[in-house]
Amino acid sequence: MLWSALEKFSVQGIQFILGIALARLLLPSDYGLIGMLAIFIAISQWFTDSGFSTALIQKNNRTNVDFSTVFYFNVGVSVIIYIVLFTAAPLISKFYNQAELTLLTRVLSLNIIISAFSIIQNTKLTIDLDFRSIAVSNFIAVVFSGVIGILVAYSGRGVWSLVFQSISRAVILAIILWSLSKWKPKLIFSRYSFRVLFKFGSRLLAAGMIATVLRNIYSIMIGKFFTSAQLGYFTRAKDFTDLTSDTITSILSKVTFPVLAELQDDNERLVSAYRKLVRMSAFVIFPLMGLLAVIADPFIRVLLTEKWIEVVPLLQLLCIARVLTPVSTLNMNILNVIGRSDLFLKIDVLKIPLIIGTLIITIPFGVKAIVFGHIFSTFFSYLINTYYPSKLFNYGFAAQMIDIGGVILSTFIMISAVYTLIHFLAYDILKLTLGIPFGIIIYLLIARLTRSQELSELTVSLKTIIRRK
Repeated sequence: MLWSALEKFSVQGIQFILGIALARLLLPSDYGLIGMLAIFIAISQWFTDSGFSTALIQKNNRTNVDFSTVFYFNVGVSVIIYIVLFTAAPLISKFYNQAELTLLTRVLSLNIIISAFSIIQNTKLTIDLDFRSIAVSNFIAVVFSGVIGILVAYSGRGVWSLVFQSISRAVILAIILWSLSKWKPKLIFSRYSFRVLFKFGSRLLAAGMIATVLRNIYSIMIGKFFTSAQLGYFTRAKDFTDLTSDTITSILSKVTFPVLAELQDDNERLVSAYRKLVRMSAFVIFPLMGLLAVIADPFIRVLLTEKWIEVVPLLQLLCIARVLTPVSTLNMNILNVIGRSDLFLKIDVLKIPLIIGTLIITIPFGVKAIVFGHIFSTFFSYLINTYYPSKLFNYGFAAQMIDIGGVILSTFIMISAVYTLIHFLAYDILKLTLGIPFGIIIYLLIARLTRSQELSELTVSLKTIIRRK
């Protein structure tokens, strides 16, 4: 967990700094153009993997034949997808009425093929719980690719700086993972292995496709019915919330799945670990998202300048929408841990009419209304995600709210305290430099006074790690 956290926060931290530099050099419309292609790249990556990585992690008696089979599948599918996107590029450009998207699609889609070559290497390291190697690889890749992106942006290439940054990161990451991983593919493709893994992975593919479409459908609709600049504002706001919410979610998903998979035959220990993870994720993510929402205005003014000020209300609303994402994801992942990818798929299907319906209703009222609808659908989706955990483990919505109720209350107290403080400060830089540490201190103080079990566990874990070093 430590190495995965170091990887995500260091990588996201570097991306945050580099992103600030790029945002000052680029226009909102540049980010909007890339945002229009996000769903096509995301769907393509899901097709390339097709749930096989998760299937390999979940399978206890995996063999080298399994790994080689999946490797050749990943590469083969990535090539086919690239050809499809290359051919469809003019249609994508026509859909958004943006002529630049034809060439952008054809170049950016190269990422799909490049990334396919490192999927198994990353999966092997995950199975071995070698998150240190993954952390080092991602850190190096994001630093060098970020520098490349800034240099291209500084030369006046606009949106192409984001394209070159993305492609160079995929190339560097693939090279490093291949050098660190001891595994190399053998010239073998087993139909039996493919069928066994696909039986589990196909449901994850379908669920992943649904989740990816629903997650990116907001960008599609904003890009279609509004300007590229408005999509750029939404994309930047989404990037900042992803920096916190998705980072925590990624850490939990990446680390806990292989660990919980080892406990799948011991129901009592599995549920105990599951509950602990729900409490810990809420303990970390709730105050982070709350603090980001309350300092959003000075945060954007200081770091991105006034040209990005329209990001502020969207960022605040998205913080509310994404606060339950890590906990919600844990409720879904536990189904994969016990091999019930069929239920995982069923839940995602149930959420389709909710999200689509909310989006259709809110589109005529503008981007802010769309995000309000996103808040509603996100919280209702969380209720749906807790249904099967309630049935299978007697740990549904009510039990989870009891477990994290103290965290919710502590977060509201912290937000109120920070809001009061920055209200009396005149300068944005003071609001940031004083508001952030003040909020952290208040939250930790409340946790200490209420004898928070999560704070105690974090403290003990950190002391143990320090002693080992």
